[in-house]
Amino acid sequence: MLTKTKFKKLTLEPELIAHNNKMLVPNVPNQLLILCPKCKSILFKSELENKMKVCWECGHHFRISARKRLDLILDGTSFKEHDKELSSNNILAFPGYEEKLAKAKKESGEVEGVICGEGTIEGIKCAIFAMEPFFMMGSMGAVIGEKITGLFEFATDEKLPVIGFTASGGARMQEGIISLLQMAKISGAVKRHSNNGNLYITVLTDPTTGGVMASFAMEGDIILSEPEALIGFAGPRVIEQTIRRRLPDGFQTAEFLKKKGFVDDIIERRELKKYLGNLLKLHKMEEK
Repeated sequence: MLTKTKFKKLTLEPELIAHNNKMLVPNVPNQLLILCPKCKSILFKSELENKMKVCWECGHHFRISARKRLDLILDGTSFKEHDKELSSNNILAFPGYEEKLAKAKKESGEVEGVICGEGTIEGIKCAIFAMEPFFMMGSMGAVIGEKITGLFEFATDEKLPVIGFTASGGARMQEGIISLLQMAKISGAVKRHSNNGNLYITVLTDPTTGGVMASFAMEGDIILSEPEALIGFAGPRVIEQTIRRRLPDGFQTAEFLKKKGFVDDIIERRELKKYLGNLLKLHKMEEK
């Protein structure tokens, strides 16, 4: 029997639920909507994708995958991936590492925490890498070190500029000292690339921390960042406990680092391709 309840309209108004017994927050249906962590606006996921995953209410930059980032930055089908088959092994027999790697591969759809290759931006060829925040938070192990080092060596031989997008929680603890050695390994390749007169631009995204921040992320000739990205070596609590002082407001944000001279400029995601294209054009003109 047909009743009015069978034709009840679905509502998109979010249900308010108690949170820590202090406030009400929206209970957002995951399939259709997403809650902006900054302004708490309810956003349609499909519209958010069309806007490069930038909140149109407050400008918050959601994290995006490495492959999505490359699609946004590079021209059309210009990307040619390098060392696609390389993936990590449990070289130190660290308990549970195989399971973590399998989970990371399934969740991210990638075999490792960085994608490297070559392509064009505004018609200018460059080498490029993008770290994958959804693969063990882009943690740096031996394979990431090998892939990025190989990319710099290729760029040096081909006299190409390098664009690097960093997103990492730091060195991968499951690989111990081997992961820390990648800091020096990549830095050596960056230095050789620089000594040959080539351009290196880094774009720091949320988060860029630990050994990645303390090495190749901050070695670019030009250091850019997305808005409000977390950038730092140790966490703020560790620093406060060490120096026994309260840290300034906004410490370890991109805006704070720009004010202190560590970051050259902060560029919104929607403007980044054009901005990088202009930098590459200026560099190409300088070469002539």
